[in-house]
Amino acid sequence: MEQFKGQPRLPKFILPKRYRINLKPNLNSCKFTGSVSVDLTVLSETRFIVLNAANLSVKIASVSFIPKDLSLQSRGNLMWSLLFAAKIIWSFAKAIMNLIMWLLRGRSEESGSSGVFKPTKVEIFEEDEILVLEFPQTLPIGDGILDIEFEGILNDKMKGFYRSTYKHNGEKKNMAVTQFEPADARQCFPCWDEPACKATFKITLDVPSDLVALSNMPIIEENVKGQIKTLSYQESPIMSTYLVAFVIGLLDYVEDHTSDGVKVRVYCQVGKTNQGKFALHVAVKTLELFKEYFGRPYPLPKLDMVAIPDFAFGAMENYGLVTYRETALLYDDQHSAAANKQRVATVVAHELAHQWFGNLVTMEWWTHLWLNEGFATWVSYVANDSLFPEWNVWTQFLNESIEGLRLDGLEESHPIEVEVPHVSQIQEIFDAISYKKGASVIQMLQRYIGAECFQRSLALYIKRHAFSNAKTEDLWAAIEEESGEPVNMLMSSWTKQTGYPVISIKVKDQKLEIQQSRFLYVGSHGVGKWIVPITLCCGSYDNQINFLLESKSGALDMNEFGLAEAATAEGKGGSSLGWIKLNVNQTGFFRVKYDEDLAERLRYAIENKYLTATDRFGILDDAFALCMASQQSLSSLLTLMSSYSDELDYTVLSNLITVSYKVERIVASAIPELLDAIKQFFINLFRIAAETLGGWQPKDGESHLDAMLRGEILTALAVFGHEQTLTEAIRRFNEYLIDRNTPLLPPDLRMAAYVAVMQRTSEKNRSGYDSLLKIYRESDLSQEKTRVLSSLTSSPDPIIVLEALDFSLTSEVRTQDVVLVLNVSKEGRETAWKWLKDNWEHISNTWGSSPLITRFINAIVSPFSSIEDAEEIEDFFANRTKPSMARTLKQSIERVRINANWVQSIQNDDQLVKTLNILTYYH
Repeated sequence: MEQFKGQPRLPKFILPKRYRINLKPNLNSCKFTGSVSVDLTVLSETRFIVLNAANLSVKIASVSFIPKDLSLQSRGNLMWSLLFAAKIIWSFAKAIMNLIMWLLRGRSEESGSSGVFKPTKVEIFEEDEILVLEFPQTLPIGDGILDIEFEGILNDKMKGFYRSTYKHNGEKKNMAVTQFEPADARQCFPCWDEPACKATFKITLDVPSDLVALSNMPIIEENVKGQIKTLSYQESPIMSTYLVAFVIGLLDYVEDHTSDGVKVRVYCQVGKTNQGKFALHVAVKTLELFKEYFGRPYPLPKLDMVAIPDFAFGAMENYGLVTYRETALLYDDQHSAAANKQRVATVVAHELAHQWFGNLVTMEWWTHLWLNEGFATWVSYVANDSLFPEWNVWTQFLNESIEGLRLDGLEESHPIEVEVPHVSQIQEIFDAISYKKGASVIQMLQRYIGAECFQRSLALYIKRHAFSNAKTEDLWAAIEEESGEPVNMLMSSWTKQTGYPVISIKVKDQKLEIQQSRFLYVGSHGVGKWIVPITLCCGSYDNQINFLLESKSGALDMNEFGLAEAATAEGKGGSSLGWIKLNVNQTGFFRVKYDEDLAERLRYAIENKYLTATDRFGILDDAFALCMASQQSLSSLLTLMSSYSDELDYTVLSNLITVSYKVERIVASAIPELLDAIKQFFINLFRIAAETLGGWQPKDGESHLDAMLRGEILTALAVFGHEQTLTEAIRRFNEYLIDRNTPLLPPDLRMAAYVAVMQRTSEKNRSGYDSLLKIYRESDLSQEKTRVLSSLTSSPDPIIVLEALDFSLTSEVRTQDVVLVLNVSKEGRETAWKWLKDNWEHISNTWGSSPLITRFINAIVSPFSSIEDAEEIEDFFANRTKPSMARTLKQSIERVRINANWVQSIQNDDQLVKTLNILTYYH
């Protein structure tokens, strides 16, 4: 048995084909019993069966293996012989018939001629999460059936088969829920818990008769016996174990159908069905859209979507039974913000994309996770752009790209195609590389080969690998076949190596010199070379050239390509500042570094609105990244930011706000005496947009994007201490405390008001904090609770921050929501670090096996900004690290060191004070 320990994957000598699973959960004792019967194929001679199991108690006497052909033949022949003997010797009929039944049940204690194999040794290796069965004889090659009975616990870890709690008529109740991705089906039933081990599943559940019980497929038979009902579900199509799902609880639903008859339901707690109508609408339209886009209909007869009160992720794409955190599925017209509405639409589209990319065609191993998550992320924008064109989602897609760029700019990043040597490390690759970078390189490729060709390629890929598994190379092969482009060669540099390039560009002797090197926030140039699809325009979007940069450097003759004339041509208004923009509309996954002359020309183009919103966004974010990497000064970044004083595009301004928060924090660490001046600069920068939008008063019929922008702008002004904003926020908040339906504080403005209230909250003036807790306790809307929790630690008083952090660990806050309080004010940073250390044992025990553990580390550790801080953090975690958090810890410590370098760069910026004075005076 020892030979199977420590292996990254299960041995290949057994292949499961069909599971028959019976489960009986007890929602009072929070335990369950079950049995599984697996039709499998023995591919090569072995005395062992090795499969996955974790936190289960296997009933050893129940375990048996029956070779199908052998057992049917031997028992069939013996049965007829005994029946003949029964006719002759009537006196022994009863004994013989008992013997027949005994043989038919296959309960022989011996292996061999009877066709039943009983293991001599059964052992679960908990560290490897495997169940090893050792038999006295070699198992015959061919088909057979493995039977196992087991017991387990409905845990409270939001993984495997777990319990969630809710209240009905004031009474606390339990709900049984599954979350099997990436590798936790093994906590519910013994199985081959790897994505390539696809099989069909026949589920039977014994549940309380008054509850709703859902699984992947529709119910085909129901038998009620007193307080228990037995539900049998239609057999599933072939799928991976991580997609099996059950939900059991007191639920209600809203229902609709697609045009081709697929039944779609949204389930939620009783009394909340109105909040499911928007998601239902999105789901029906999205299924129909994807049917056309992928050239293949949704393959199941129904789709259920369920809002789960306790849920570690945003959602989970289980085949035919998609589970969601409540905030990602439910939308309340009266109390949800525009941002909540967009999140619901985006998450629903993402999960339904998985029904094709992930469920129908599944990655062969977690190395290729990005085929699931990158594509679902990208295709969700295809859906939302079709359903809600007024949202300008492809401009907002840049937020996905920059998350990928920010993580992939670390030395401790990883390739899109990343080796996963152990199951404990799978969880950490559900990150911005697999999701955001994955989606971004898909976007880059789609723009390169063309939208129609790309869509045909995806349809071919799905057709070729439906109900099977695929690797990245399989996708490239389909796109190459349709496009005729060397896609594998082009894309391998983006998926198989870590990082991305920064393209440096300058004009010299009538030549445009271009050079690539790996971008790193630590400031050094890393190793790597990419095949980069370059798009470049000069002076006008009509004057554009495209080419592949395949070497480390290159040069364009500006006269040959007509760039010289465009670069020197007069701009609008008589200016001679012609501009050059690389990476047009930010379709490429890379940074661009311009020389000072080209940067100045782009600042002019921004001020005069010559550039698209996507390009204005990209120029800002590249400059910020270069400043953070100490490759550009903060003075130059602030000068660039001042060019955006008239900006009104939601996505651009939202990123400008994000950048301003980070600049304010780093200046507070580098030169504290400049903090007031920095805040005033940002107040001046954002006040124009706030006034243009009409301040706190929403306009009749205003756009979805303006509604989101108003809240973000007012929140920023509150954080930077704008007196009028704070005063008005508190006035409206006080009215809201009196009347929860007051029009003075609609959902889009509540977060801004809550943050403003906390800016004025301290130990001596704590009424704002207490009032927010009152709102939290009285609300049953998850989105409202989220808003409150997210604002509590924004107080500048460390004592209030500590009180909020302590509150998050009480039973009043769901374990999934504790992470919402971790983004503390800069004044509370040291307090939060001490709190993390003091409570680490509890945090590790509660969230150590959850993906949420990484959020504690990243949120609290990353904002520090000195080498001493980095060393202290390393010392603390030296003997406290787990495999599931090791990568995140290294990344967070690297961010601390990056901040330390950035602090030093700012302290050495001798133009900073002068620049800040000029910009503040100008605005």
